[in-house]
Amino acid sequence: MASNGENGRHQEVGHKSLLQSDALYQYILETSVYPREPEAMKELREITAKHPWNLMTTSADEGQFLNMLLKLINAKNTMEIGVFTGYSLLATAMALPDDGKILAMDINRDNFEIGLPIIEKAGLAHKIEFREGPALPVLDQMIEDGKYHGSYDFIFVDADKDNYLNYHKRLIDLVKVGGLIGYDNTLWNGSVVAPPDAPLRKYVRYYRDFVLELNKALAADPRIEICQLPVGDGITLCRRIS
Repeated sequence: MASNGENGRHQEVGHKSLLQSDALYQYILETSVYPREPEAMKELREITAKHPWNLMTTSADEGQFLNMLLKLINAKNTMEIGVFTGYSLLATAMALPDDGKILAMDINRDNFEIGLPIIEKAGLAHKIEFREGPALPVLDQMIEDGKYHGSYDFIFVDADKDNYLNYHKRLIDLVKVGGLIGYDNTLWNGSVVAPPDAPLRKYVRYYRDFVLELNKALAADPRIEICQLPVGDGITLCRRIS
C-alpha cells in the first residue's frame, strides 16, 4: 500500500484503492470482507499476491460484492472476459447454482491454471468453460451463430481497456434484457480526474483515454441503465433495458 500523505490521503495518483485512507480501506477488509471470505478465495488471494502482476487481480471487497450481486439477480448463465488467476471467477462460481455456467476467456492460460487447482478442490470446475485466446473473435462467432442472443444473465469484463468499447458493442446483444454487464476499472486508479501533469504510471496514462471514452459512451447509451460504483478500482454496472 502507498504511504499516507497529509490528512491520510494517498500521495500517488496511481494508487489501487480509491479510498483516501489506507486505514479506512483496511478497516473494511478486516471487519466485513476477510472474516466472511471463503477459505478457497482466501487461498487463491494469497497465492495471487505473490504473482509479479498481482495488481491485475480483483480486490477482495469487489469479489465479495460480485458474489452477492450474482445471488441477488439469481444469475445462472454468465461470462467473464479477463480471468487472470481466477479470483473473480471463483467468486462467481460460488454464487451460481450447481448447474450454473461461466464462459471464461483470457489470453493467458498459465495464469488461469494457478487458480485452477483451488477451483477444482472447491468442487466448482464443472461450472467453468475456459477458452484461451482473444475474446472478440469468440463473441463475433457467437453473434453470427444467432442462438446466444440475449442468453447471458451477467457478464464481467476485466481485460484490455483499449477494447472495452469493442466488447460493449457485442455484449449488448448477448446479455438478456434485464441482465447486467459489469466493467471493471472504470475509475482507473483515480486517474479519470487527474490533471494533465499528474505523475501517473505509464500504463495508467496510456489506458486512461480509453476508460474515459468508455465512461462517456456508457453514460449516453439508451439501451442500458448504469451505476458506477467506487468499489475496488471502480466498477460500472450496465442493466440492459432494450
